[in-house]
Amino acid sequence: MVVKKKVEKVECNDRLCPKHGDKKLKLRGRIFEGEILKKLPGRVTIQFERMVKVPKYERYEKRKTKLHARLPDCMKNGVNVGDLIQISETRPISKMIHFVVISIIKSSKMGEKLKWRQ
Repeated sequence: MVVKKKVEKVECNDRLCPKHGDKKLKLRGRIFEGEILKKLPGRVTIQFERMVKVPKYERYEKRKTKLHARLPDCMKNGVNVGDLIQISETRPISKMIHFVVISIIKSSKMGEKLKWRQ
């Protein structure tokens, strides 16, 4: 006996969605993975760590980078604060946004706890 699962189809009316939009954003350049710090309407703020060499001391140090990325309508409900996501570079969409969310790598339960506190 074969059991078929119902797959929910999410309507994506976002013109700038890299998967469904009629003006598909062309993904180019660098791809980053980071943790979501803030979730705002239409965008997210992510943070990730990178290693930078300090030549004077011949050692490496950790530095944190924050980036703003566009959040397509089809991913809006699946993303929460604390999730690990992947973003890709695209053309400048606004003054601050030059990246778009392309996938969710790992969901966290921490986002639900933060929602409850607010």
